[in-house]
Amino acid sequence: MKSSYTIGRNDIIDLPELDLFNIKAKIDTGAFTSTLHCSRIKVIDKEGTPTVSFQISGATIGRKGSTKFETSDFTQRKIKSSTGHIENRVIIKTRLVLFGKKFRTEFSLTDRSGMKFPVLLGRKFLKKGFVVDVREENLSYKMKIAQ
Repeated sequence: MKSSYTIGRNDIIDLPELDLFNIKAKIDTGAFTSTLHCSRIKVIDKEGTPTVSFQISGATIGRKGSTKFETSDFTQRKIKSSTGHIENRVIIKTRLVLFGKKFRTEFSLTDRSGMKFPVLLGRKFLKKGFVVDVREENLSYKMKIAQ
């Protein structure tokens, strides 16, 4: 049987492959795909290889300025936004750390400026063994700082 973790309505996560740590995440059982807030999302041709370029603001990640990222490991998919509009979004795969465990997952890239949480964790990720208790918050982060 797959082990399960109880997660609260939000938590603080790490994305080590992107060198991003202590990022606020909202647990969203209404969303299928997880989402990462970024801006200046562009698909470019880099030496004959399609590459996605995007930036994450320093305010999001507790740094000055913004950080630019590039990867050729991406896809594009139509996703229905929270407002009901169909958008063509870039999807990247990366590792996410919760409860001291690494999980490989997908994130759609979109501008979430003005939102309280730069990351949404959706059902596709949560079905990896998470039970949501909306009375709780930051359970993984509390475990991390207690160590």
